[in-house]
Amino acid sequence: MTTLQPALQHPSLRPTDEWWKAAVVYQVYPRSFADSNGDGVGDIRGIINHLDHLEDLGVDVLWLSPVYASPQDDNGYDISDYYAVDPMFGTLHDLDELIASLHARGMKLVMDLVVNHTSDEHAWFQESRADRSSTKRDWYIWRDPRDGAEPNNWGSFFSGPAWELDQDSGQYFLHLFSRKQPDLNWDNPEVRAAIYQMMNWWLDRGIDGFRMDVISFISKHPALPDGLIDDGGTWGNGMPFYGSGPRVHEYLQEMHREVFAHRDADLMTVGEMVDATPELARLYTDQARQELDMVFHFEHVGLDHGPGGKFTRKPLDLVAVKHSFARWQEALADGGWNSLYWNNHDQPRAVSRFGNDTDYWYQSATALATVLHLMRGTPYIYQGEELGMTNMPFSSIDDFRDLESLNYYREAGAGSDGSRAAEILAGIAIGGRDNARTPVQWDNRQHAGFTTGKPWIPVNPNHTWLNAAAQRTDPGSVLAWYRRLIRLRHEEPVIIEGHFSLLYPEDPQLFAYTRANASTSLLVLANCSTQPMALNLELTRNLATDWATAEILLHNQPGHRWAHQELQPWEVVVLRRVI
Repeated sequence: MTTLQPALQHPSLRPTDEWWKAAVVYQVYPRSFADSNGDGVGDIRGIINHLDHLEDLGVDVLWLSPVYASPQDDNGYDISDYYAVDPMFGTLHDLDELIASLHARGMKLVMDLVVNHTSDEHAWFQESRADRSSTKRDWYIWRDPRDGAEPNNWGSFFSGPAWELDQDSGQYFLHLFSRKQPDLNWDNPEVRAAIYQMMNWWLDRGIDGFRMDVISFISKHPALPDGLIDDGGTWGNGMPFYGSGPRVHEYLQEMHREVFAHRDADLMTVGEMVDATPELARLYTDQARQELDMVFHFEHVGLDHGPGGKFTRKPLDLVAVKHSFARWQEALADGGWNSLYWNNHDQPRAVSRFGNDTDYWYQSATALATVLHLMRGTPYIYQGEELGMTNMPFSSIDDFRDLESLNYYREAGAGSDGSRAAEILAGIAIGGRDNARTPVQWDNRQHAGFTTGKPWIPVNPNHTWLNAAAQRTDPGSVLAWYRRLIRLRHEEPVIIEGHFSLLYPEDPQLFAYTRANASTSLLVLANCSTQPMALNLELTRNLATDWATAEILLHNQPGHRWAHQELQPWEVVVLRRVI
């Protein structure tokens, strides 16, 4: 067992501030991070072996995707035992050592919490389905057929209906995701008590908080009404009836009372919320309401989705992206808190998706990082993002491992003659989650130094030049840029507390904003395009007057002197002046 360390203290924080406001979080997807035993799957020991990398980067928190016991239908987000570590990742002893090692380095550990659903192999569900009279029958959501079919028309996020028929009992159970991920019935107080007991067990073990998977889905409308069916769709959209449902705030406040309120340590909680709006986020993250510290919303990462969803794409509109970020910045400016991210285990790689991973790889990777990290909120780095890792050049459906992509490929109807296979495959290659799940590229050896065995998913072939070893001592690397960004957040109070103002919101190339407090102003200017741009007259005048003596904090064009009248493709510059 380990004991909690004192909350992180950075110069940018006042003593009364929550430590996580100045923190930078690094997400580890364990099966793809580092393999210590040569079986081709990353593990906890592999994470321990690479903590020097995280310490050198300067991050404060490691967010660990699920390592619980699981049949791995959805890569660990289908949990069969909340109190056990899956043998593929190691042991509870390994996890205790990871916690202790992080705390010894001044870092914290936040665990993924998946409690909207369990695996169908969890003992709770096995008992629930064993008999209609089981004491745990009501721990899950069971319904009789309607007209001989599903109880309602809701669709699953992983294709097909959100209901699965249990032949033995003649009833259906609800699963918003895989059919092997039945939804828990949070309206049952015994379910909630069991979950809170488990959460307390992990906190007693020494972890520092939770990232809560799809936590806004835990309260369903009791009538389970049909959802609207989109044009050309098969299944209804049930989101209005389970997204931020009728009792979700009640349950989160109860969770706070039963799990967090009695603890001396200042813990961190973040909720993943597909349905979140800025208005809802204010409720969830208002500290006076005692629910969550911050939420993950999906607004900005849905702006390039085409009419068919994430596997169909439309050109990214920078103006829309800027408006989205500004809307959230403004909505939570005087209450609540933002989480800031481009990447995670469910999103394609940012430099390939939002930037330019060919001609302007370094420039766009560093520009995207800068405009994100200097906004108000807690920034998240997904493993490999600090290296500028790119999407994978998938060429066959056999290259994919993700259940969501494979189900979509089948349901979308490639055709028995394969007539649509290439079109569907192209969409999955751009939008699929496996882009984020290829192994971290540690060096230029076979399998990128990730494993000595055969990796569970292929390594990106560009690891021969894009890897941590090549960047570690290079002051002009993406890795070095992330170090500077993180150090700046820790040193500059204006990044934590300063007011955000978006500049030139309708400009299709320029992402510009200021951060200001009583003593300091920062100006962030980024050309988010592959074309050089001339700065408008108003801005050049301001640069020549108000910002004439400003210090250049960051500039991502080595060897190129910044001209106040123009920005090169994907050029970013950050200025600081004392007010």
